[in-house]
Amino acid sequence: MSLQSVQEHFKKFNREKDILVYEEKSATVEQAAAVLNVLPARIAKTLSFKDKEGNAFLVVTAGDAKIDNKKFKATFGVKAKMLTAEEVEHFTGHRVGGVCPFGLAHDLPVYLDASLKRFTTVFPACGNDSSAIELTCDELFEFSYAKGWIDVGKDWDESLSDISSVEITNH
Repeated sequence: MSLQSVQEHFKKFNREKDILVYEEKSATVEQAAAVLNVLPARIAKTLSFKDKEGNAFLVVTAGDAKIDNKKFKATFGVKAKMLTAEEVEHFTGHRVGGVCPFGLAHDLPVYLDASLKRFTTVFPACGNDSSAIELTCDELFEFSYAKGWIDVGKDWDESLSDISSVEITNH
């Protein structure tokens, strides 16, 4: 399923040809940033959590953001409890390393963290550990059917802002 389901998802928007597929693995933020030659902060990582009833939902943050437990509990009313790898695959249809808010196996609520708004474009995965797509924050919101923007991130570098045209070089 995974990459195929994401490709089907993007056909609705005539963007399936914009999915980048490469030979190298991009399962982690660092790997994805190296493959794409961008700052790790521009990788849009999708995290999977459980709500009070045990239902899954997704939070997409910038690659350099961590979850702030206090903000998370204030926003969702529960402690941040991530899904197991098996639960992630069951609810999303994607394996860990390729999880994204597109082409999901189940209709899950998706929220976007404010840490992403620093950038003109970001790079979420596309269902497997060797794919991504470059999207504006508005496109990410639209294509993921996000419920809203939230602020549950911490430790992200606020000095990095709107530098999407600046790429890193591998040393």
